[in-house]
Amino acid sequence: MKSIDILVQEHNNIQRVLAVVRKACMDIVEGGDVDTEDFLAIVDFIKNYADKHHHGKEEDMLFADMSNELGEAIKVGPVQGMLIEHDMGRRFVKLLEEAIKRYQAGDKGAKVDIIANAIGYAHLLNDHIDKENNVLYQFALRQLKDETKEKLDREFNEYESLDEHQERREKYIHMVKELQKKYNLI
Repeated sequence: MKSIDILVQEHNNIQRVLAVVRKACMDIVEGGDVDTEDFLAIVDFIKNYADKHHHGKEEDMLFADMSNELGEAIKVGPVQGMLIEHDMGRRFVKLLEEAIKRYQAGDKGAKVDIIANAIGYAHLLNDHIDKENNVLYQFALRQLKDETKEKLDREFNEYESLDEHQERREKYIHMVKELQKKYNLI
């Protein structure tokens, strides 16, 4: 199912940024400065690639079709769990962004909130990705009707082929590579 392959590849890109988050936080713990530009770039990536681009497709397409076709138990169970985790991630990112702004305004104590929310987000998303890749997506592959899988593949293909989405994807993949280079992760 091409749509699932796309989501898994996006998870790989997100995990590359999560590794940068961890390294940037380790650098701070070891006495380094908070690179607010890097953290703001990470927030931008999370909001526009991980959430808008990736979670948007999950929520509006895959999860919606799973809920409609596979019933209430899926909708209020695994799908609801993933949606709650998406919201938890958004909360970490909101608090991270607020902490960065406080730090930029001179509140040196905000450094601990930057680390706490960045690492909290990274842990949440790594666990979340594992559940989606190894449980939820596999369940969708086994249980969705062939027509639904084909419909999802068409919808994903249409979404991915739009210029604005191609540009977003290219922008953020480039950003990931630059951050990985800066933090010696490639």
